Amino acid sequence: MKKILIGILGVLISALIFTSCQKLDVAVTSELTPDTYPQTAAQLTSASGPVYINLRSDFSTTYFFLQSSSTDESVLATFGSDWIDGNKYLELHRHTWTKDNAWVAAGWSYLTNIIGTANQTISIIGKSAPPGASTNTTMAELKTTRALAYFMMMDLYGNVPLDTLYGATDLKAKAPRTEVFNYVEKELKAAIPFLKSTTGVATYGLPTKYLAYSILAKMYLNAAVYTGTARYDDCIAACDQIINSGLYSIEPMATYLQMFYPTNGPSQKEFIFAIPYDPSTSNGTMFYARYDLNRNLGIRYLYSGSTPGSFTNPVMNSSSGGGLSNNKPSGPRMTTSEFYANFDDANDVRNKQWLTGLQTWQDGSPLMVSTTNLGYNQFYTGGSPAAAYTYQLNLTPLTASRLGATSFDLGKDEIAWNVGYRNIKFLPDYTNTISRNQSNDVPLFRYSDIVLMKAESIFRGGTPTLGATALSLVNSVRTNRTTSAALGAITLDVLYNERSKEFAWETWHRNDMIRFGKYEASYGLSKTNSETFRRIFPIPSTAMATNPKLVQNTGYPN
Repeated sequence: MKKILIGILGVLISALIFTSCQKLDVAVTSELTPDTYPQTAAQLTSASGPVYINLRSDFSTTYFFLQSSSTDESVLATFGSDWIDGNKYLELHRHTWTKDNAWVAAGWSYLTNIIGTANQTISIIGKSAPPGASTNTTMAELKTTRALAYFMMMDLYGNVPLDTLYGATDLKAKAPRTEVFNYVEKELKAAIPFLKSTTGVATYGLPTKYLAYSILAKMYLNAAVYTGTARYDDCIAACDQIINSGLYSIEPMATYLQMFYPTNGPSQKEFIFAIPYDPSTSNGTMFYARYDLNRNLGIRYLYSGSTPGSFTNPVMNSSSGGGLSNNKPSGPRMTTSEFYANFDDANDVRNKQWLTGLQTWQDGSPLMVSTTNLGYNQFYTGGSPAAAYTYQLNLTPLTASRLGATSFDLGKDEIAWNVGYRNIKFLPDYTNTISRNQSNDVPLFRYSDIVLMKAESIFRGGTPTLGATALSLVNSVRTNRTTSAALGAITLDVLYNERSKEFAWETWHRNDMIRFGKYEASYGLSKTNSETFRRIFPIPSTAMATNPKLVQNTGYPN
């Protein structure tokens, strides 16, 4: 995001320094050695950069697919032979993945890279940096990021190795999920006294006390899933630390969508922790907003924010790799009809994150697509298959494929490309001509999540605090999202509905589906598998090949 990343990019120098230090017989050609670097606050920031680069590297791709496309929230179907990609998307959607699934392997690699880089950086700073407040804060930030990666890994894979010592040569067996949970909790609690409690540019994209409390709250909310023991009062207490800070507030309806625009950043008063992205940075850039939209519609545009389906300044995009012509959609991540059913309030601003139905230009004129009879419908049998055919772009709900009840293939024609409602929450910057990469920062924790986590904890049996009730907390979010009347009562289904609307496309839906007991439901394109062991992913074959001490997760073959 913006210029926030510029300081982090200085880590390339430090990475070279650390690498050269492995050969002690190499003559020193730089004044920056472990005896002199890192020493200052600026050098500590530079040395820490690789950890945050790794955090953002695969977050918007690998991590998103594992957390979203294994649910009813998003699906990337195939179009003829396009996007088969070894069935990695099909397997995620239908819960048929194996230890060889590409996303399963990539997720393990992504998180272990963060942990390994954090271990190395913590070791280097621990040996080289002088004692003091700056060093203490930097170490606490790094340990919090490592704890975050372990939380994400525990959530995805269950029992995982606890390997926190850089340079250790012994391979680690998996630690029980409860042990990993306890480790993350202990690390965060130890880091909190040394983390900063300020917001704004200086701490944006860096761990603060409130990120640590957010991770704790999320862990405690899911403690019954992770450890078998509910910890709702602890979740409430962690949420209250953030609420009592007075630093955050719920974004009003008028600016809700703007939180996710390419112009977002430190000014967002809901962002507790966001991952910054910049389109000019080649490592780990946030491109799934632009990627989806290029492949959704084959055009770049600025969504008006006021009328769903309205566009400004559309231009043809020839660089998305989708073989585009005119304005036809291409291969998108769409949502299922089951997930879209959560958007059941016509007065809710969150509806505007979707493109649905007939599409128009901003002036209200229809968005027309020119093709041929056969290009529109691959099953066309009438006369003149090559004759021109023009239609208004019309996005239709995803139900079953017309190629068969069990098909994951939607076809390869205009009808197929129009199937599925598209999420445009992370609005792309249509003025960006550099690449499909985007500058939308991605929030990992928002204040509305804290409020709804506290509400759910109270509803599930936690002790109310600060004069709040589960109902009042849910309504405090809803009043900033819809003009409909406040709720008079809530149920677990209401809480699930609100979370689905509020955090669509923000990598929390798998976590929610499991906690609410909905992960084994049937939905989308023949997702009928209800095996409960799939609430965690298998240990990938690549990891087991390099560490024979790893034992496969229950339910998956070795």
